[in-house]
Amino acid sequence: MTYTAGAGSSLKEEDDDINFASLLDTIISHKGMIASITSIVVLFGALYAFMGTPVYEANILVQIEDNADAAGAAKNLLGDISSMFEVKSSADAEIQLLGSRLVISRTVDQQKLYITAEPARFMLIGEWIARHIPFDGSSTPLLRYFAWGQEKVKVVALEVPPGLMESSLTLTVIDGSTYRLAESGWSKGWIGHVGKTETFSSSGGPIVINVASISSESGVRFHVIRHSRQNTIELLQKGLKIAEQGKDSGVLSATLLDKDPFRLQAILNEIGYQYVQQNVERKSAQAAKSLTFLNSQLPEMKKRLDEAEQRQTTYRNAHGIISLGEEAKVVLAQSADAEGRIAMLEAQQRELLMRFGPSHPSVQTIAEQLSLARQKRGELTSREKAMPNQEQELIRLTRDVTVANDLYVATLSNIQQLELLKSGKIGNVRVVDTAFNPEIPVKPNKALVLLLSATLGLATAVFAAMAIELLYGGVTDVDALEKNTGLSVYSIVPFSEVQDLLFKKIKLKVREILLLTKVAAEDPAVESLRSFRTSLEFAMLEASNRIVQITAPSPGMGKSFLSANLASVLAAAGKRILLVDCDLRRGHLNQYFGLTRDAGLSELIAGSADMELATKREVEPGLDFVSTGTRPINPSELLASSKFKQILNEWSQKYDVVLLDSPPVLPVADAEVIASSAATVFLVARFGKTKTGELIESEKRLRQVGARVRGLIFNGVIQRSGVYAYGSKYGAYRYTAYRYEVETDH
Repeated sequence: MTYTAGAGSSLKEEDDDINFASLLDTIISHKGMIASITSIVVLFGALYAFMGTPVYEANILVQIEDNADAAGAAKNLLGDISSMFEVKSSADAEIQLLGSRLVISRTVDQQKLYITAEPARFMLIGEWIARHIPFDGSSTPLLRYFAWGQEKVKVVALEVPPGLMESSLTLTVIDGSTYRLAESGWSKGWIGHVGKTETFSSSGGPIVINVASISSESGVRFHVIRHSRQNTIELLQKGLKIAEQGKDSGVLSATLLDKDPFRLQAILNEIGYQYVQQNVERKSAQAAKSLTFLNSQLPEMKKRLDEAEQRQTTYRNAHGIISLGEEAKVVLAQSADAEGRIAMLEAQQRELLMRFGPSHPSVQTIAEQLSLARQKRGELTSREKAMPNQEQELIRLTRDVTVANDLYVATLSNIQQLELLKSGKIGNVRVVDTAFNPEIPVKPNKALVLLLSATLGLATAVFAAMAIELLYGGVTDVDALEKNTGLSVYSIVPFSEVQDLLFKKIKLKVREILLLTKVAAEDPAVESLRSFRTSLEFAMLEASNRIVQITAPSPGMGKSFLSANLASVLAAAGKRILLVDCDLRRGHLNQYFGLTRDAGLSELIAGSADMELATKREVEPGLDFVSTGTRPINPSELLASSKFKQILNEWSQKYDVVLLDSPPVLPVADAEVIASSAATVFLVARFGKTKTGELIESEKRLRQVGARVRGLIFNGVIQRSGVYAYGSKYGAYRYTAYRYEVETDH
C-alpha cells in the first residue's frame, strides 16, 4: 500500500525545515559573537580547571559482624548470653549511627574542626603557585606577607566572644615561637607565644587561643576562624556520604571530600574510630545491665542447688539406693532438659524485659518458646505419674538437682562472658579499610569542566544570538514581510562583493565612476535591478506622473546604491532618465559618478541656479543627474516650496522616469514632503536590519500625505541556509541569498 502525505503534513515538514534553517542562519549571522562568548566561557572554565583549588576524596570501609562465637562461651541451658549482644544490626540502622551526631560531634571535638587556620595567599594565583612553582616571596616587599608554599600553623584551642564567631582573625608570624594576633590584618593586636594558652582582651570580650606549632617564615599571615560547633557538625554530616557496598553485604563505605588530603585522612579515620568506640560502649552498657541482673540471681541459684542436693540426699538415706529403670532414666533426661530450657527462657525473658517492653518482637518470641517448653513439660509429667511412687519422687529430686546445678554453672559462665563485654573489648563492627592520603584530586575534572564550559558557552552564545535576533534583528523572510506589511516585494537585491569594495572607495571619496552596473555588469545585484526595471514599467502604467521616489524607513538601508544603479539600468534600456539626489541633508549620489556637488537641487529651488546649470547632462548615455548642491540650513522648507513642485512637473514632462533618492522617512519629514508629488513610491527594506514595524509606520506616514507605496525593494539579502522569498509558495524556485553592506553615512 502506498501512502501519500497530505498538504498539512508537507507544510509542517517545510515549516520544520525553515525553523531549523532560521536557527542555522542566526548562528551563521552572529558567528563572531558566538565564537567570542564561547571562547570567553571556555577560558574561564580552563582557569578553573587548571588553577582551581583541588578537592580530594577518600573513604573508609566498615564491616558489621555476626560474632555469635566471638567470646568462645559454652552452650548450655542458659545458652551463650553474650550472643544476645552480637545480633547483627541492619545496615540502615548502622548507616544512621555512622553519620549520627554522636559519632560526628566526637570527631569534630577530637580534630578541632571548628577551628581553621589558613595561610593568606596572593589573590587568584597564590594557591596555584603554592602547589606548582617553588617561589620564595619573603624577600619581596608586600609579597612576604603571603604564603607561597606549605606554611602551616596548628591552633589547638580558640574561644572567641559571640561577636567574633565566624570572623577572621589575623595571625602574623614573628618567629618560630612568637606570633601576633589581631582582629584585622593591620591593627596592633596582641603578642602570643607558641605552646601557651593565651588570653587577650578584645572589644567584644576575651579571646583564648593556644597555638601548638608554627611552620612558616616570619611575616607570613594566617586567617584564623572560630566556627560554630553546631554548624561544623551539620556541615560534616551533610558532606559525609554513607552507603552499603552491595546488597546485604554488611559492609558500609563512608566517603568524604576535602581540599586538604591530610585533614581528610585524619577526619575519616577519626570517624571510623569513634564509630567503633560507640558500638563497644553500647554493648558494654548492655552487658553491665545484664551482669547486674545475673549477680543478683546467683545467691538464690546457689541456695536452690544446695536445697535440692539436701532433699535428694535425705530421700536416698531414708529409702536406700533405688535404681531407676530404663524408661525412668529417659523421662528424667527429657524432663531435666525441659526444665532447663524453661529456666533458660525465663531468665532470658526477665533480662529482655529489663531493656524492652512486652510488645517487643524478641520478648514475644521468648514467650512463644516458653509456651511450647511448658507444654512439653506437661507431657513428661503425665508419663511420670504412670511410674511407681518411689521412682516418681527420685526422678523429681534428681531433676531438681540437675537443673539447679546446670543453671548455677551456666550463670557463672555467662557472668564471665559479660565481664569481658563490660570491659569494652568486644564489639560487632570493625574498620576494614582505613582512609589513605589521596594523591590525585577528584575535582576539578579538567576534561569534564572544559566540555561543560564549551557546551555552556556555546548554548549561552546561541541564546544571546537568538535574543538579539528576536529583539533587534530585522526581517529575513519575504513571505512574512509581505504578510505583515501588506506590501508586495517587487525586487530582491542580493549582496555584491564587488559593491562592498566600491563602497569602501566611496567612503574614501575616490573620484571615479563607482557604479556597480559599470564595474560588474553581470553581478547578481545588477541582474535583480534589471528584473525590477520590468516590474517598474508595469507599475508606472497607470501613474499620474513619471516621478518615482526611492526611500527607506531609516538610514543605512542602501537606497542610494539602489537609486544610482537603477537609474543606470533604466538608461541602458534606451529611456530618458533623470536621477535627483533629494537628500539635502546627507546626500552623496554624486560620488557614484565621480562628480562634485557644485550647483544642484538646493540652488535650483532657491533660484540661484537655472535648470541648465544644475543638471549634469549625460553622466551616462540617456542619464542626467542633479546633485544636492550646497546643503541648506532649511531643507524641509525648500522641498515643501511650490517652486520644487513646479520643477518636478517640468522634469516629469521631459523625462521618461524622474528617479528621486529621498531621505529616510522616520528621522525627518523630507520624504513625506517629496512623496506628495511622486506618483510611484518604493520603500527599501534591509535584510536582517529593517523591522516590520518600521515599514508599517513609514507606509502609514506616507499614506497620510496622500502618497501610495507601490511596494518594497528587499535589499542586501545574505546567502544562508534558509529558504527565503517565495520558496514556500513556488516550490523549487528559491532566491539566491547574498549580503549588502550598510551605508553608514545614511
